[in-house]
Amino acid sequence: MRFDLVDLRLFADIVEAGSITHGAVRSHIALAAASTRVRAMEEEIGAALLTRSRQGVAPTPAGQTLLKHARLILEQSARLREDLGAYAGGLSGEVRLLANTNASTEFLPEALGRFLADNPKVRVDLEERLSDEIVGLIAEGVGDIGIVAGTVDVGGLETFPFRSDRFVVVARKNHPLASRARVAFAEVLAFDLVGLERTSALQRFLADKAARLGSGLNLRVQLRSFDAVCRLVEAGVGVGVVPQSTAARVAKTTPLSVIELEDDWAVRDLTLCVRRFADLRPYAQDLVRSLRA
Repeated sequence: MRFDLVDLRLFADIVEAGSITHGAVRSHIALAAASTRVRAMEEEIGAALLTRSRQGVAPTPAGQTLLKHARLILEQSARLREDLGAYAGGLSGEVRLLANTNASTEFLPEALGRFLADNPKVRVDLEERLSDEIVGLIAEGVGDIGIVAGTVDVGGLETFPFRSDRFVVVARKNHPLASRARVAFAEVLAFDLVGLERTSALQRFLADKAARLGSGLNLRVQLRSFDAVCRLVEAGVGVGVVPQSTAARVAKTTPLSVIELEDDWAVRDLTLCVRRFADLRPYAQDLVRSLRA
């Protein structure tokens, strides 16, 4: 069978993303070229690798076997590149870090900046995911380090404390909620909302919480960052749900009211998780230590 590393990386990305389109984006391959490569792999094997539906794609039994071996080969390839890179003065290694929205937007920029400045030959591949997705991907060996909400069941993963935060509601000073000290998420759903883009892990999390309450999110606009959400809230477009760390920082220069969410899930103790710390490569262990500090 004549599969190259590009084929194997693409197939793994497609399965992890649950979509040929999104998998192609991750692999930096045009959609048409990605579809052609998948068909060529299926023809080479003589069996379907993916089942396709409106919800996306999933691996067939043959696809699951290919995925298992693809991950092993890609891991060995990465180790080979890292070991030889030491002779060429290139990258010492790459760490795949999976984090939820809160961690990736509020805490990681500064923490990663320090680490990368001190380790110029290490590259970090950061991807935003839902906390429960991260746990599964770390357990499967897809990612090296995960940062998840402390309320998520991490199974047998090793964990370390990272940061603490909570979600709050931000509103314009003349908004009906502005005078409240605390509010339930169910009450917030009665108002127009300013949120993050649909691919955001937090936005999917909030949509799920709203659905459990038998409601939806009345989103007026969706943006790429918490800071942008706060700016549109201040302009009177609606209310937003953001980390308290964001609200406290933005409120220093923007006239916003910050209202505490009283739901249990609003408290966010963020946790680092790995399959086994002792099995991480030295530079990945260094990253865990740096993030904890």
